[in-house]
Amino acid sequence: MSFITPVNETSLADLLKTSPLPVLVDFGATWCGPCKMLDPFVEKMAEAWQGKMTVVKLDVDDSPFAAEQNQVMGVPTLILFKAGKPVDRTSGFQPYEKLVERFSQYL
Repeated sequence: MSFITPVNETSLADLLKTSPLPVLVDFGATWCGPCKMLDPFVEKMAEAWQGKMTVVKLDVDDSPFAAEQNQVMGVPTLILFKAGKPVDRTSGFQPYEKLVERFSQYL
């Protein structure tokens, strides 16, 4: 079972408007090697932070407008939103500990 919800441009926009929790968006692509390496880390965070943070995945090939709107220049890119606004981001593959350190402060 996955704790990450796939989203598209429309469902992401709706989620960012309505979520009472911080939302961590994993911008990636199916062809992206570093994205695949990052997937288990993002899944682990989503499971650990269940009920404290919403974690979603957006495929930039399926939703290019959402990637463009958020200035995603490369994948993987993780962007954390609070109250619909981006508050932190990281691009490229990162070790699990660095990701937890970076994003856990928003819980």
